[in-house]
Amino acid sequence: MTSSTASSATSRPHPFEGRVQDVKVNKALINSLVMDYLVSEGYPSAAQNFAQEANIQPRVDAESIQERVEIRNAIYGGDIQGAIEKINELNPQILDRDPSLHFSLLRLHLIELIRTFPSDISPALTFATTHLAPRAPTNPAFLEDLELTMSLLIFPPENLAPPLAALLDPSLRKDVAKRVNEAILTSQGERTRSKLLELVRTRAWAEKKARDAKKDLPAHIGLGLDKGREVQEMREDSVMQGNGEADGMVT
Repeated sequence: MTSSTASSATSRPHPFEGRVQDVKVNKALINSLVMDYLVSEGYPSAAQNFAQEANIQPRVDAESIQERVEIRNAIYGGDIQGAIEKINELNPQILDRDPSLHFSLLRLHLIELIRTFPSDISPALTFATTHLAPRAPTNPAFLEDLELTMSLLIFPPENLAPPLAALLDPSLRKDVAKRVNEAILTSQGERTRSKLLELVRTRAWAEKKARDAKKDLPAHIGLGLDKGREVQEMREDSVMQGNGEADGMVT
């Protein structure tokens, strides 16, 4: 009897969870948040499919999203020169107005040259001398980044210190691609971060404030995004491997 009572008490949901279940969610609002995410993050096929399923209209045309996707995929694939050309075709002022982003793209191209020609330093030296060296004195951070990158020419790739190994990690491509995507969105008068991501950040901030104030909350409050996070990671892996866009979305 005691064991049964204890088991029942253990399985009883926290009052907070009951209040969450009582909240009525506006389906149209949820659909709008999902569509906003797909557009902002650059998934045109998924946006079109979701628009048809949810019977809603995306706030921008698929072509403008596709332009960002092509630039992102070029960066993910290591074609930095191609990405720069596409950015300039889209809006030449984007890089003119953001020297830091322009330098990051040029440095990433230098890294790709070093990766592609490990036994021949001539292409990397020529590119660095022509395109990066003139810009380096204009900003101490540029000079530091250039010096660090040129160190890749000195040390063997199998024995690199963590700061150097990070330069060859594919995650650097993702970081630069994210900055490019945000710069393009800004140039088009769009938000640089989707409403959904902002909502998740706000929710995390609110939970921290509540816990700091010793409010009665469950030990763990899940976002219900575990499956979505797995899909997001698989999608990013697919794009990084040159497969473009993965359309499978959790809706």
